[in-house]
Amino acid sequence: MPSPEDMLSAVTSSIQERTGRSLDEWVALVDRSGVDPLDQPAVRRWLRDVHEVGQNTLWAIADEVARRAGWVRPTVEQYVEQQYAGTRAGLRPVFEAVRSAALALGDDVRIEGRSTYVPFVRRRQFAAVAAATATRVDLGLRLPDPPPGPAGERLRPAKAPGQATHKVALTSVEDVDDDVRALLRAAYEQSP
Repeated sequence: MPSPEDMLSAVTSSIQERTGRSLDEWVALVDRSGVDPLDQPAVRRWLRDVHEVGQNTLWAIADEVARRAGWVRPTVEQYVEQQYAGTRAGLRPVFEAVRSAALALGDDVRIEGRSTYVPFVRRRQFAAVAAATATRVDLGLRLPDPPPGPAGERLRPAKAPGQATHKVALTSVEDVDDDVRALLRAAYEQSP
């Protein structure tokens, strides 16, 4: 699966064809709009609401606008630090236990950074971890065919974090047990 940067690049290369404006023209238009170029959600809303720009295109434009305004994409570790700071710092060991279990699934597992969750990707995203509250981490799993048995009984339907179809609530390192590792493996195997 391509990285987020590769996907943005692919979308960026066809913006003129899809929207009738080049990326430079979109950046200039956003600059004149009065929307803060570093507030990517506001830029995306403006692009969607005012110009009816499609989802992938508005993300690519907002990313470019922010970069030209001086924003630098955080590293995966910087995203993790931000998510597990302050009142959620105590959840970092739970995240690390999930990270360790996910990365142990195979050499083809890649970890990516997002502002509110951390996805684990094979060819496609199969799991994502989010500090949902100050006391709970949600492990989102993309499971088209959830496994039966005790592990499967821990699953709850979900639409987040990430591309999750199901999730498991984790409050301690002990919650990242054999059942959770089996669920991670099932999600990994269902995302070849």
